[in-house]
Amino acid sequence: MKLLLIGNGYLGQAIGRVFRESGWQVQPVSLSGGEGCIACDIGDRAAVAALPGADRIVHCAASGRGGADAYQRVYVEGCRHLSEVFPGVPLLFTSSSSVYAQVDGSIVTEDSPSEPDRETGRLLLEAEKIALDTGGWVARLSGIYGPGRSVILRKFLSGEAIIEEDGRRFLNQIHRDDAARAIFHLMSSGIGMREIFNVSDSNPLSQISCYRELSVRLRLPLPPTGPRDPNRKRGWTHKRVSNEKLCSTGWAPVYPSFLDAVPDLIPTLEPIDGSGATTEEK
Repeated sequence: MKLLLIGNGYLGQAIGRVFRESGWQVQPVSLSGGEGCIACDIGDRAAVAALPGADRIVHCAASGRGGADAYQRVYVEGCRHLSEVFPGVPLLFTSSSSVYAQVDGSIVTEDSPSEPDRETGRLLLEAEKIALDTGGWVARLSGIYGPGRSVILRKFLSGEAIIEEDGRRFLNQIHRDDAARAIFHLMSSGIGMREIFNVSDSNPLSQISCYRELSVRLRLPLPPTGPRDPNRKRGWTHKRVSNEKLCSTGWAPVYPSFLDAVPDLIPTLEPIDGSGATTEEK
């Protein structure tokens, strides 16, 4: 089986590794190319037309921290071009749980309303529809963390963490490797084609409970309280993302909770310099 992997960043590299370990041929694609990647701007239909064929396509390219224009080009136009150039080839699009804008602490499933309050979220929904129309899948990922990357743990260790208001906001996360395994599970089995799946761990933590536990385990002071950050990239939401549908297909996270991963994460983070800031790149 051949996989065309659109995006070869933090998550994409893990996806490629999981598929290769199971005997798939993987052709990664990135905007800049290099290191075995084909260079391609998927917002350009002619460039997509030059890509090799495959049995499955995963779109996990990043928007480059761009705004609505970047989302339109990379996600909406990218998915559209892939579906037009490779008709009948199932496409899995990695979307985001940020499309759920709930603020009441409720449990959200794939059947819950997805009514994002930002244009970027609405563009993700448009790209999702294109992927589903190909006969493929949508994976709505919670916040990704993993080796060398954890905003929550990095800020806690560096003393930059702030408990927003009363700390009630839930933190919905997924370990990078669990996300990669979930994508392989769906695509290799053919389970749930034309469906949406939340890819999140099994135990969303409130911000206050997460920091309290880290404080006890690492013997560091609890972060101070402060106002919520109105400029969060994913927006300010308060919800618990359910992974029950995905788990019912036979997938289970190796790290059911962020706290389960902490002992493995700490050695992978860059050391903290004398100013209290980490030198971790991401």
